[in-house]
Amino acid sequence: MKFKHLLTAAAVAACLSPLSASAAEKIKAVVIDGYPAKAMWVKEFTGFFIPEVDKRLAEKGNYEMDWQESYGGSIVKPKGVLEGVKLGLGDIGIVTTIFHSSKLPSQALAAVTPFIAADARVVAKAVDEIAKEFPTMQNEFAKQNQVYLATGVVLDTYQMFSSKAVTSMKDIEGGKVAGAGMNLRYLEGVNGAAGVRGGLTDFYSMLQTGLVDHAMLWPEAAKTFKIAEVAPHMLKVDLGAVNSKTVTVNADYWKKLPDEVKEVLQEVAVAYRDHVASVAMDRAAASRDAYVAAGGTVVEVSAEDRAAWASAMPNIAAEWAKNLDDKGEPGTDMLKAYMGKLAEAGFAPTRDWASEL
Repeated sequence: MKFKHLLTAAAVAACLSPLSASAAEKIKAVVIDGYPAKAMWVKEFTGFFIPEVDKRLAEKGNYEMDWQESYGGSIVKPKGVLEGVKLGLGDIGIVTTIFHSSKLPSQALAAVTPFIAADARVVAKAVDEIAKEFPTMQNEFAKQNQVYLATGVVLDTYQMFSSKAVTSMKDIEGGKVAGAGMNLRYLEGVNGAAGVRGGLTDFYSMLQTGLVDHAMLWPEAAKTFKIAEVAPHMLKVDLGAVNSKTVTVNADYWKKLPDEVKEVLQEVAVAYRDHVASVAMDRAAASRDAYVAAGGTVVEVSAEDRAAWASAMPNIAAEWAKNLDDKGEPGTDMLKAYMGKLAEAGFAPTRDWASEL
């Protein structure tokens, strides 16, 4: 009799198991980025964003994500994520916004205000708050058939890396400098310097072949891409942290998602924003040490050089604000609000871009 009862219990359990396993509805999600899996923000998407979404959904038990990650050019190149998500080649993407200044002009907010905050956490929070307080940034992504989730700042601050010895800004004058997006405008404050557009994955070969003499990037990236081998001289100029990544979702895909999943993705995107910024800051000092250990040298530019560079630049922030104003967008208000947030966080600008409006 006891054996019979055990068989009955086992049969009931066997019947219930498939029901329990299938209780959570599976939702496929294709994630894309053209950068390789070793890039910090991609690695943290895999190691933080995805597990965090899974954990929060599992707590409710209604839905389960079926993640399919495609990085390193398997679906799109680094510059192709925006178009890829727009077309539905990926459901979720990490868009490198600096490649799309014409389609996403408001995303350049931190880039047009250099020489202020070398803190990824502060800049990420401030830009993301602006994106949610003003409709402009979200509307730009909506035109690209995408839903904005959160801003990402993956660097503590841009520095200048050189193939030859540098001790001051004089050594940059007349040189060819690799950059991307708005930071090429910074060179208008350096006598005779010429900007050469490129992507992070191109900088090593650009420096190695002599196509450029210098490159603007950040220590963590310099470590990851072994820049010390081709540019063993870093001039510490602290140009500032810049938002360069935005997590977005294809709008057609988004419409089909249950509200519960949407809410979790939005919440985790903000957590990912803060997590990645913290990782960037935590790794900054260690990355500089690793750069030196790999044969690199670091020279800090003088405060006078830094101030002179900032003063010699055109006011690209005022230009940015006016361009948006002329399109009926609140560019001036966004700039003032952003500068105010940085001031509240304790950062005094080398040049107050908003005061010149």
